[in-house]
Amino acid sequence: MGRYVAGNAPDMDRLVADSARTIGGEIEALAVPHLVGVVLGGGYGRGEGGVVELPRGKRRLSNDLDFYVVAEDGTSEKNIDAIGAALHPISMRWKSRLGVDVDFCRAKTPWRIRHDQARLMIQELLHGYVDVAGKSGAELFKDVERRQPSQFPWTEAVRLLVNRGVGLALANENPDLRFVVRNINKCILGAGDAKLIATGGYKWRAQDRAEALGNKLYSAAVEWKFRPKPASVCSWNDAQEEWLGAVDEVMAAGKSSGAMRRSFYQAVRWIVRRRTVGDKETLGYEPVVRMLKRLVVVVRERKPLPESLYRDWEIFN
Repeated sequence: MGRYVAGNAPDMDRLVADSARTIGGEIEALAVPHLVGVVLGGGYGRGEGGVVELPRGKRRLSNDLDFYVVAEDGTSEKNIDAIGAALHPISMRWKSRLGVDVDFCRAKTPWRIRHDQARLMIQELLHGYVDVAGKSGAELFKDVERRQPSQFPWTEAVRLLVNRGVGLALANENPDLRFVVRNINKCILGAGDAKLIATGGYKWRAQDRAEALGNKLYSAAVEWKFRPKPASVCSWNDAQEEWLGAVDEVMAAGKSSGAMRRSFYQAVRWIVRRRTVGDKETLGYEPVVRMLKRLVVVVRERKPLPESLYRDWEIFN
């Protein structure tokens, strides 16, 4: 197991290490105002990056390089946009070199990170990252609460199902086989992860989650994630079944625990941001719950993803 790549691929480990170091130097040289630090997160940051095995023993990276960008507190939206614009040429240049997307997330302030600290995305970042530029992660995240997987809110399971359900719905309409295969695999992994989150049994490592679930399809999806192949681990219909089954389990867990409840705050939040009441039967639930209820119909009946639902996803995800 390498530092960046799952399994034995020292050449790819060196490639990620060298790339991150050089990208960090390029960022430092820019001296972007209000930018305080950048770390590498995602699969490579956690040591679970994937590699595509090519003929004659050659390899290439398979996952995006996901860089997390931190701006100083009080940074305006205009200046956050400017940070993104400054980093964009680096992203494009390295995408061309590495053959995978090199993504810099929209910069977040320390206040925003603390506000979102219960999110799976933030906690996984804290659990595995690599310093790249500016302040170290230890300094950037020193005031962010570290939580155990058993402490994730139930809505994180719902959010994961929404994300993977949107991907599955889009894959149903997309003629690009690589897009379809990738989103089917993500759906299988997301369905299993959502079950574990909803029941307090989530694990940090993908292999540990596979063991906890005891699901052969999930285990196959983990292997595919580490060493992708042209063929999918299952059909779209199989992924649909897994996702719908996970929805049933997660919603049942939310009802039994009392986590699935309405509030005046969530009703107002939806109306203010969407300027509409939407489905009155689900008014007051958290936006991710409202989206999931609509998405179930789309996936079950293999309907095109409504533009309004995609817009909801963009706003509340």
